[in-house]
Amino acid sequence: MEKKNIGFELSIYNSENELSQIERELLQKAEATRKNAYAPYSNFQVGAALLLENGEVVLGNNQENASYPSGLCAERVAVFQAGACFPDEKVMMIAISAASKKYTVDTPAGPCGNCRQSIAEYEQKQKTPITIIMRGEKGKIYRCNSISELLPLAFNNSFLGDS
Repeated sequence: MEKKNIGFELSIYNSENELSQIERELLQKAEATRKNAYAPYSNFQVGAALLLENGEVVLGNNQENASYPSGLCAERVAVFQAGACFPDEKVMMIAISAASKKYTVDTPAGPCGNCRQSIAEYEQKQKTPITIIMRGEKGKIYRCNSISELLPLAFNNSFLGDS
């Protein structure tokens, strides 16, 4: 038997002033679009802003539905929008902001499993890491260099045979 520890490095910032200007602006756009989320059931609003290689910023926010599985998270709304409108552009970075109408979110909320898998697909397709920046309404900001750090051993097209 062999045991292996799989870990990653997480950068933690106390203030957005510690981020680069591009990271700070992207996080601010995620916060702004978060306020437009349609979240009448969970009251948990999430905004995502993606920076593409060509400099375009694509926004997304969570869209809930009374038939819960029919809703979409902010990250997938933004990633799929980028794929539809800019299919040949690489996603360089994604900023995620989360808030609740019921309590103060002071801890960064990472992407859910479905979003991690969707972002991982784009990272694999473009063969370039996607930086992830996360923050709640206030408090510390988390940054990791690749979605593969948040989703080690991800399922990908190599498991499908002829891919």
